[in-house]
Amino acid sequence: MYSNLYEKTLDSQQVFEGKIVNVRRDTVELINGKTSFREVVEHSGGVVVLAVDEYERAYMVRQYRYPAGRPMLEVPAGKLEKGEVPLNAAIRELREETGLTAEKIVYFGVTYPSPGFCDEQLHIYLALGLTQGEACPDEDEFLNVELVELDKLVKMAVRGELQDGKSINAIFIAREYLRNNQRR
Repeated sequence: MYSNLYEKTLDSQQVFEGKIVNVRRDTVELINGKTSFREVVEHSGGVVVLAVDEYERAYMVRQYRYPAGRPMLEVPAGKLEKGEVPLNAAIRELREETGLTAEKIVYFGVTYPSPGFCDEQLHIYLALGLTQGEACPDEDEFLNVELVELDKLVKMAVRGELQDGKSINAIFIAREYLRNNQRR
């Protein structure tokens, strides 16, 4: 058993600077004193907002995901702008993608989608007490909003019909929260 699970950064070099991500290559000292390399994708982070109505139906979005090469069913989500407070981003993304506003927003904490190579942190929220307004997605964002029963989403995840990790996390966390907390 290791008493100190830590790697010390010896050197860091920027390899790529993009609009959404940056990539760096670090030289690290391992626990055993040897050196190795780590390639790290730097991302500003984001928010995930599962909106659930009084009938335990969730507002999901279906949009084309270029890296996956197909449309995917997902929880509304978006990138944090520089210096943006995550709660404000959650409120913004929910309104932009679905047109919804919420009376209550519950924070579930942070998840790292791929900590082996990426520093992205996603803040997970549950939105309750929903009011419908008009959606206003970004000009390069094309999506369909779908209302799906929360229990059906859980079954879809278990059967492998949902592949988006952030959505699966939010669905299971929210379902457990709703089971253990009275909302009405």
